[in-house]
Amino acid sequence: MTEQKKRTTIVLFSGDYDKAMAAYIIANGAAAYDHEVTIFHTFWGLNALRKDEPLEIKKGFLEKMFAKMMPRGADKMGLSNMNFAGMGPKMIKHVMKKHNAMTLPQLIEMAQEQDVKLVACTMTMDLLGLQQEELLEDIDYAGVAAYLADAEDGNVNLFI
Repeated sequence: MTEQKKRTTIVLFSGDYDKAMAAYIIANGAAAYDHEVTIFHTFWGLNALRKDEPLEIKKGFLEKMFAKMMPRGADKMGLSNMNFAGMGPKMIKHVMKKHNAMTLPQLIEMAQEQDVKLVACTMTMDLLGLQQEELLEDIDYAGVAAYLADAEDGNVNLFI
């Protein structure tokens, strides 16, 4: 009888750089230990999946406002503490570089290479006016029911 793979699911709700990093560090660690890993990005956590470059997409007024207010891409996310009007992320990235730590975009790329399932919450995308063209390639799109199905069999379920 073969042993079933352990499953780790993470809900990434936060749009904070440091919290997203924690989610991806845990996800990559779990994948390295041969877990099936899912990160379900919802609300501000979707910013980790946004492409850096602006795209010409037809949107309504409120959707345009959300797009302008939200950071475009993982590297533009602020810190949960000590953001200091954008200086905090610059300082932490400097320290990370000095210590050869991986950046959030690198952690996301590593997760994709390790077949971590990156899921964008379609309901939140509708609420915030985000479209698939604005998000990274090779990710999944699903609602809360799909996340719950993954989490139901999860050995580790985290909300960040």
